[in-house]
Amino acid sequence: MNSKRFTNWCMSFMVALSTLAVSCQKDESGKAVDQKKAAAKADSVLAVSAPSNYLAVSGTLTIKVQDSTYTFDATQDSVAFVNMSVGESNYFGITAINKAHTMSFGVSSKGVANDDVTKAVEGSQLLLSPDAMHTKQYTLTRFTEPGDAGVINLQQYRQDTVLAKGEFFTFLAKDDKEDSPFYRVEGSFNLKMKK
Repeated sequence: MNSKRFTNWCMSFMVALSTLAVSCQKDESGKAVDQKKAAAKADSVLAVSAPSNYLAVSGTLTIKVQDSTYTFDATQDSVAFVNMSVGESNYFGITAINKAHTMSFGVSSKGVANDDVTKAVEGSQLLLSPDAMHTKQYTLTRFTEPGDAGVINLQQYRQDTVLAKGEFFTFLAKDDKEDSPFYRVEGSFNLKMKK
């Protein structure tokens, strides 16, 4: 159980780190040159650490949790498909942060991204911060059996202008207590890249 907890923590940390690294990529046209330089530096750090990470130029990522639906629009929000290695293990996933930096999401799976791949969810997190006083955090519940945390179904990957297309479901909880309720979270993504 400690190994699973460490893996979940490690994956959540990697997803959060990737989200932070790509969050500065989409700037408003009137921002200062210094901010653009900082964004370029963050982009280059991400590119060096994992050259197979891709920022979507258009498309959407939609997440449904409880009675709410959240959508990231890649034309204005930062939405990326990430590939990473932890030790000898490979992981892939999607990470996103909205333009206002009030909402972020990440979901990842162990394995290598490819067409028609269905893999178990290894890490996931949803953060909602509409203002400084109110923050909701949903994280992958650690109280499931191995393989029961959901799946990512990657239908298309890097074909023509399609960066990634598919769907997923997972189970997220609001805190880390054993008796805490958890919620089924469903999502879909259809992300595009430059040809």
